[in-house]
Amino acid sequence: MAKLSELSIKEFLSVTAGKEPIPGGGSVSALCGSLGAALGQMVAQLTIGKKKYADVEESMKELVPVFNSYLDELMLDIDRDSDAYHAVFSAFQLPKETEEEKAARTQRIEEATKIAAEVPLQVAQKASKLMDVIHTVATTGNRNAVTDACVAMMCARTAILGALLNVRINLSSINDTEFVEQLSKEADRLEKEAIEKETRLLEWVKTIV
Repeated sequence: MAKLSELSIKEFLSVTAGKEPIPGGGSVSALCGSLGAALGQMVAQLTIGKKKYADVEESMKELVPVFNSYLDELMLDIDRDSDAYHAVFSAFQLPKETEEEKAARTQRIEEATKIAAEVPLQVAQKASKLMDVIHTVATTGNRNAVTDACVAMMCARTAILGALLNVRINLSSINDTEFVEQLSKEADRLEKEAIEKETRLLEWVKTIV
């Protein structure tokens, strides 16, 4: 099967609507993040070359590769999330006839589930940083594209909140309490900040449109 990130939009939607659990919310969250990065990059591009925004042209040129980097990374995360799911699924299929097999299976499930929690957490962390870059391009870039920047921000927020749901559901199956506590605190922080960042931009936009 082709990588999810290499499917056409129509193909991706079709496979998402199918009976298989992959791609699920995690991959779609990563997709939302990549869409946010793409839209943010578009706003920066629409600012470059405009006389009205000559004073921020250099900063916009610097932001283009930053957005492109987030776009590339989050696209890879679309597949990383599905790969993590498959790893957990495979671990549950391991034999459990003997005590040794049961112990090995339990350990493999724990290890795979940790990765399945870490991948969406990384998506949320990237999207959180992306939100800061989007805020910059929204408030200093081409005003004709400010609502596009807002949609980019909303996509990034959705990427975070969606990814964190996957983090938490996987944490519920992990026995390592220190690991669970550490990721739970980070998830709480990211969620709070994502909502605040989105609200700050949307409230600001209301004052200019």
